Amino acid sequence: MFDIIIIGGGVAGMTAALYSLRNNKKVLLLEKETIGGQIAKSPKVENYPTHKEISGSQLADELFEQISALGVEFELEMVESISKEDGVFTVKTDYNNYQAKSVIIATGAKPRLLGLEKEEKFIGKGIYYCAICDGPFFAGKEVALIGDANSALQYALMLSSYCSKVHMFTLFDRFFGEKTLQEKVLATPNIIITHSAQAVKLSGGDSLESITFKTPDGKFIEHKTEGVFVAIGQVPDNVIFEKLTALDKAGYVNSNETCKTDTTGLFVAGDCRTKEVRQVTTAMSDGAIAATAACKYLNTL
Repeated sequence: MFDIIIIGGGVAGMTAALYSLRNNKKVLLLEKETIGGQIAKSPKVENYPTHKEISGSQLADELFEQISALGVEFELEMVESISKEDGVFTVKTDYNNYQAKSVIIATGAKPRLLGLEKEEKFIGKGIYYCAICDGPFFAGKEVALIGDANSALQYALMLSSYCSKVHMFTLFDRFFGEKTLQEKVLATPNIIITHSAQAVKLSGGDSLESITFKTPDGKFIEHKTEGVFVAIGQVPDNVIFEKLTALDKAGYVNSNETCKTDTTGLFVAGDCRTKEVRQVTTAMSDGAIAATAACKYLNTL
């Protein structure tokens, strides 16, 4: 029996583990893919206090080392369901069943798809969502990038450092990322920007050969490419929790800044909850708040 089970090994989950362990709680951290979540895929983090510049993977590694030293129990398993009976939570994974007095959901979010026909067919064969993972395969080649916010701007800068050209397409007529990132992208000569272009069609046989965009005046632009990187935001992965706690219309766990849910003993932290700002620092803040609330709850039992 664990005091707290934390579902998700991103910065929110690991921060929750840190605060829980420092309160002498027995903690199990469950993660289905890799430690760090979204931040681990970021090539450069420049808005984290105390670090002028650090890679996302290094930041995640340092946090994992910190909680490992404090004795966190960690399993790389996928959570399939969660239930509560007689005050005890049962978390079922693809390998085991675990029980705890309290649970913190910190599952983050996953890449948003374009929603086009053949998209899933071309994933890994021309369509990619992680430039840090797959970008190096296109060294010396031209690539396309779809997106207009911070992740897209960061990806554009990274890809431009080893790709001959980066053709960047945005849905609206402007960028929505940080001013400094916008300035860097605009000053990079091998980043070619096309605003107001909506992706409408993917073409190719076994792999992607081109992507077609529609402009506001009704014209179509077919762009020949073997690689398109998609950075248009994320969506939550909270379906397995919908029977235990309320989700909002977008699928995020419906919780405010207290990080409490409508189920006693169940808390939520990070990008998977309803919130206005989703950044590494706000995810860590959520982790600290959720863990503190969980520890207070446990102390009343």
